[in-house]
Amino acid sequence: MSARTKARKRALDMLYSADMRQVPVEQVLVVEAERAVSEPERQASWLYAREIVDGIVDHGDEIDELITTHSRGWTLERMPAVDRALLRIGAWEILYNDEVPDAVAISEAVEAATVLSTDDSAGFVNGLLAAISHSKG
Repeated sequence: MSARTKARKRALDMLYSADMRQVPVEQVLVVEAERAVSEPERQASWLYAREIVDGIVDHGDEIDELITTHSRGWTLERMPAVDRALLRIGAWEILYNDEVPDAVAISEAVEAATVLSTDDSAGFVNGLLAAISHSKG
């Protein structure tokens, strides 16, 4: 598993944890930052995970608006929490990280949805992130 894939998983864990505990993601980031200091072997994945989560915090309203616009009948609140987090990660990578090709961001999110979410989630995540990718022009 690549460092970026591990980082996406760490970002997913932070976003999901904040969502499920109904606490600000910044609070989860503080705890994870303290943990990262004591685990230098995970430094590479921590740095990118933090970049993802910070980016989602900074651009959350825009990201959520795009997800809502392209979700066709699904509000963010109705989506499984895992899907919500994966969509936010994928959308951030598509919109704000030029180092990651859109196809890679989509593929990583779809793979995670296949393993971690519902039977329909992979197709939903794929279609929604593809629409976001196409809309960015």
